[in-house]
Amino acid sequence: MKKIVALILVLIAMPVLASVKVNEVRYTVAPDTSRLVLDLSSSPSYKVFTLPNPARVVIDLDNARLRSALPNVNLSGSLVRAVRSGIRRGRDLRLVLDVSGKVATKSFVLQPASGNQGYRLVVDIQSGAAAPVVAPVVKAVAAPVAQRAPVEPKPVVVAHAPSESHLRDVVVAIDAGHGGIDPGAHGPHGVKEKNVTLAIARQLQKLLSVEPGIKPVMIRDGDYFVPLRKRVVKAREAKADLMISIHADAIDDRSVKGSSVYVLSERGASSEAARWLAEKENAADLVGGVSLDDKDDVLKSVLLDLSQTATIEASDRAGSKVLHELGTVGRLHRHHIEHAGFVVLKAPDIPSMLIETAFISNPQEERKLKSHRYQKQLAEAIVEGVRDYFQENAPPGTKIALANAERKYTISKGDTLSGIADQYGVSVHTLRVSNQLNSDRLYVGTVLRIPSSDGT
Repeated sequence: MKKIVALILVLIAMPVLASVKVNEVRYTVAPDTSRLVLDLSSSPSYKVFTLPNPARVVIDLDNARLRSALPNVNLSGSLVRAVRSGIRRGRDLRLVLDVSGKVATKSFVLQPASGNQGYRLVVDIQSGAAAPVVAPVVKAVAAPVAQRAPVEPKPVVVAHAPSESHLRDVVVAIDAGHGGIDPGAHGPHGVKEKNVTLAIARQLQKLLSVEPGIKPVMIRDGDYFVPLRKRVVKAREAKADLMISIHADAIDDRSVKGSSVYVLSERGASSEAARWLAEKENAADLVGGVSLDDKDDVLKSVLLDLSQTATIEASDRAGSKVLHELGTVGRLHRHHIEHAGFVVLKAPDIPSMLIETAFISNPQEERKLKSHRYQKQLAEAIVEGVRDYFQENAPPGTKIALANAERKYTISKGDTLSGIADQYGVSVHTLRVSNQLNSDRLYVGTVLRIPSSDGT
């Protein structure tokens, strides 16, 4: 009997074996967003909350242990100042992140993916109002990997009213897909989507920056993570007139190739409208320059629906222009615009498109996507499409709108398309494209729009 009692006492004194092992801790840091990813051996039970004075983010994992010491990471320039860990109640793991001020957090669990990836606990930290001091224990419900469980910050809405005192540039938001610890797809030879999209985005920024009347704005300009809805927020903060999200497609069938362009589907628009109208914070938001704060629910819904309908139509026009130009560079996967509910397309008052530049899963297209020359060709094609779109749809109060208005020509008897092209220093092809002409035949009295210079 004494031996049994002694054995029980020994067992009680032994530390409880952790049922959840934290195999790796990874960080991605950016100026206003930081992401912590814990690679776990099994599905966790956890809670995340903040504490003030000093500001901290606390992550508690029940019955868990670190497999190795926390990695040393350069956190300078980010919201997180330091990270430390400890054991609570002899069995639970606590991670404490010292942060620079009030922050908001979002956490979720990703289920095991292909390969050796197991469960992952993702904690996103953003500057803003502090999250609740006490949060309930979360029993993990794994989200599908494809959804990547984006954070949902409160939208920051900016009216699109042009200044009356001076003409402005049109603003094009360039969104390089993925980034940081979200590498996106990868090709058979290891080329990562996040690197390809950033390279093409930088080429696009360089080309658009020399286009008269166009100002490009990068959503991310480095290898760091930006949550999906934050990308839309950044575009709206920049007062973007057009948003272009750049990606590289992937599929199990490595023979599939070609470019595609997506715009928002009606179903995606409806779900987004419901989210906007359901959120109390959006009561004072501006949609298409119209304040919703003093409107009843029915009128809010109607105004938002009108704004989204016009935006989708504009997205279709812009996307069609870009798709046509991409077809001059390489093969098209689809010869028509496709519609989907991607989060980055959901700004209710910014025409937006998502471009799948090629299939990175195809060995030949992976090799092309890695090429600086092909990246530039893709960017040049996108610029052509953007230029054509704004020639026909320049927002009022912009430099492009004024240039378009001032350069019109009324056909007189004896005029020829080649003669008009020579007079204004543009090509016949440019005149045809700008005026959607199928032939060189002209009719007296027809008004032609003349681009400001050849191709612009």
